[in-house]
Amino acid sequence: MNLALTTLEQGLIYSVLAMGVYFTYKILDIADLSVEGSFPFGALLFARLASTGMDPLLGTLFTFLIGTLTGLMTSMIFIQLRIKALLAGILTMTMLYSINLRLNGKPNVTLTDQKLIFDYIRTNNPYVDRIIILLILVIVAKFMIDYFLRTEAGYLLVVTGDNESLVRSLGENPNKYKIMGLMLSNGLVALSGSLLAQTNKFADITMGVSIIVAALASIIIGDTVFRQRKLRGTTRAIIGAIVYRTIGTLALKIGLSPQDLRLVNGLIVIVFIAYNNFYQSAIQGRYGRKKSA
Repeated sequence: MNLALTTLEQGLIYSVLAMGVYFTYKILDIADLSVEGSFPFGALLFARLASTGMDPLLGTLFTFLIGTLTGLMTSMIFIQLRIKALLAGILTMTMLYSINLRLNGKPNVTLTDQKLIFDYIRTNNPYVDRIIILLILVIVAKFMIDYFLRTEAGYLLVVTGDNESLVRSLGENPNKYKIMGLMLSNGLVALSGSLLAQTNKFADITMGVSIIVAALASIIIGDTVFRQRKLRGTTRAIIGAIVYRTIGTLALKIGLSPQDLRLVNGLIVIVFIAYNNFYQSAIQGRYGRKKSA
């Protein structure tokens, strides 16, 4: 039972991460690797704020708000300096490594003596405490994102990823919405990092290594499994993250070593992307045959 609860707990944390990457990967179609720096940034920033005695709820909120600045950094390099998005993300990730070290003066910090957001609820089972808090946070984040995407700014953000020329024809600057998307994405990623740090009761500078693979796997799994269902992208990302963590747990359960998990993560992404590619090719081929007939 504790293993199942741990899997759900991790899945909820990764769902915040997946919803963040959803903005860049699915909406804006931007390969943003800066999330590998903003994820540990969120964890180490929360540790720094907690060490000052800040309320954990306020500290978690501040982590999101300050985390958006990492996305702003990437967007400035990408848009203002006209450096390709992929390289801009790598440069931001590289610079954040030094910033993350500076936050606490050391690469890892324990949170055993700090008040955490999970301390607001106390039941007989600490797993249940954390899941309740995480469920509330995930649901609030999901509905706020869905609400935002239904606003005029959210609509233009989506259109920017599909057709920049249309945005310009409406008298708007698509770069403004790229900046907005990158900031929201990295803010949510930093928030996810702070939640993982509070769950594990420590923050480490290496927490972001390969985290982009986990986010992409969650999004791709959600889109693949629930392609035919009329679910919002955020809902698919949440479900995909939980399924992704479940696959990882099952891999350990059947006897794989924890050091094999990154291999498993990579294979998961390859398998689902390959499946999507073959599926799309089959659909297009079937459609082409019907059209020619």
